[in-house]
Amino acid sequence: MSNGQRLLVKVTRESLPQIKDKYPFLYLERGRLEVDDSSVKWLDSDGQVIPLPIATINTLLLGPGTSITHEAVKTLVAANCSVSWVGEDCLLFYAAGFLPTADTRNLKQQIKLSADDTSALDVVRQLYARRFPDAELVGKSLPAMMGMEGQRVRSLYQQKAEQYQVGWKGRQYVPGKFELVDITNQVLTASNAALYGILCSVVHSLGYSPHIGFIHSGSPLPFVYDLADLYKEHLCIDLAFSLTRELAGRYNKQLVSARFRERALEMDLLATAVADITTLMGSKHGRRIRQ
Repeated sequence: MSNGQRLLVKVTRESLPQIKDKYPFLYLERGRLEVDDSSVKWLDSDGQVIPLPIATINTLLLGPGTSITHEAVKTLVAANCSVSWVGEDCLLFYAAGFLPTADTRNLKQQIKLSADDTSALDVVRQLYARRFPDAELVGKSLPAMMGMEGQRVRSLYQQKAEQYQVGWKGRQYVPGKFELVDITNQVLTASNAALYGILCSVVHSLGYSPHIGFIHSGSPLPFVYDLADLYKEHLCIDLAFSLTRELAGRYNKQLVSARFRERALEMDLLATAVADITTLMGSKHGRRIRQ
């Protein structure tokens, strides 16, 4: 796959963030992280040795084929740079390493907003206003807004089914039995999972928690699900219905992944998500910047 089709491109000396910048994350795949002369270096699969400016990076995202030494982890912790383990292009999120020295400013802000009914409802209204700009949300309670959302989303599914002339019997998801549902639902499930992986990486990179949500609750990643709804219409729902006839009854993982990446690149999802989260949480700074 060429860099032009990649959500996150290969790291080179030229593509590294400048020392003047605070960079949310850096993605690495197929190589080794180790320490030489007290600095962290990336040894890629082509034999290049690239020093990483870890003091300017919030999080390293380690993709397929990566390894890291114990000494590199210690040096990253000392520089307050966290580590997450992800699938290719962050389309899956596996785990995150939490730093004992991490600045918790953004996490505290998220907790503060979610713990106060008034501020939490304001965040909810911002989320819904982004998706439904014509809706009257002033004075609406959370249950009322969720009810409005349910109606609009059901209408959206039906609209897309008619637009792409696809049969639609409703959203279906059977955990562990992906192949038992129709093709449209399979693409929806796969693209949703990819979106969740990307957003989970971004949330961790900025120092927020995916477990503290505002609309969703009682689920593993409520904040990620809150954010995902901002992008699902184009990235997941329209994609699923537009691909259904082309797939002709046979799910094709490579095609779905490629089309998802194309759309994510078109909307500059990574930069958009960072900006949206920062705006929603009222934060002007990244996790690592101290006063």
